[in-house]
Amino acid sequence: MIKNTIVYFAMAIEQTTITLPPKPRGFHLITDEIEEALDAFTSVENGLLHLFIKHTSASLSINENADPTVREDMDRFFSDIADEKPYYIHTYEGADDMPAHIKASLLGNSLTIPITNGRMNLGTWQGIYLGEHREYGGSRKIVMTMYR
Repeated sequence: MIKNTIVYFAMAIEQTTITLPPKPRGFHLITDEIEEALDAFTSVENGLLHLFIKHTSASLSINENADPTVREDMDRFFSDIADEKPYYIHTYEGADDMPAHIKASLLGNSLTIPITNGRMNLGTWQGIYLGEHREYGGSRKIVMTMYR
């Protein structure tokens, strides 16, 4: 027998936006910056953290947090598949703009991370990456939404 149970509960939602300083093209660990910004939320023991980057030429992803050569290899791989193609039409903002849009689309603009005991429940070797896909992308804004 299958029993369906519906539980209704009130969900609290809090939101803040952080601004990351400009970073060079490549993949950058931003886990510490996100953890610091978690202090903006009232005491959250368990819930979900949603991260959304407000840019079309940068991305968010989760990957290896210990060996920096993983970030270098990620940059090389995505450069191989997206950089400087002769058929790009969108070049108004420079040669790196269309490749940046493609990389951002492939990697994504948001993450959802469980919060357990007040901390992000990431795996031992997982870290949050900012993929900066422009040579000079400028500061980046990330909207952090906490659901509890």
